[in-house]
Amino acid sequence: MLNHVYPAADIPVVQLSIDETKPASFHFEVGRKLAPLRDEGVLIVGSGNLVHNLHTYAWGRHPRDPYDWAVRFETAAKEMILAGDLKPLVNYESLGKDAVLSIPTPDHYLPLLYVLASGQQGERICFPVEGVDGGSISMLAVQIG
Repeated sequence: MLNHVYPAADIPVVQLSIDETKPASFHFEVGRKLAPLRDEGVLIVGSGNLVHNLHTYAWGRHPRDPYDWAVRFETAAKEMILAGDLKPLVNYESLGKDAVLSIPTPDHYLPLLYVLASGQQGERICFPVEGVDGGSISMLAVQIG
């Protein structure tokens, strides 16, 4: 995928595996430890989905409007990200039913924590891609810096 952005393949890439046996706070702290690499020109990318519920996804059916819970969770998460209020996102399991439905397994959510943790106070945050596919897969992209 990076070959579309950097066709000369002139940037180093290191892939991290996600250890699902570790709590979300562990992954956030790893992101904090990676943050100084940004000062060296290292691009930190997390690939996943904020909302990722395959049990409710509209497989092969007509396009489905997003579920209310998916939109509510995505909206709340965006507001927390913009406000710099990241602790609830790290402790996402305590955010209620919308979070439980949006994140039934952490594998697609945890990469976001690496990216959020690597951000610095006052940096520009934007969402270059938004929308929900199949009712329950958030396509939200978060760009920091």
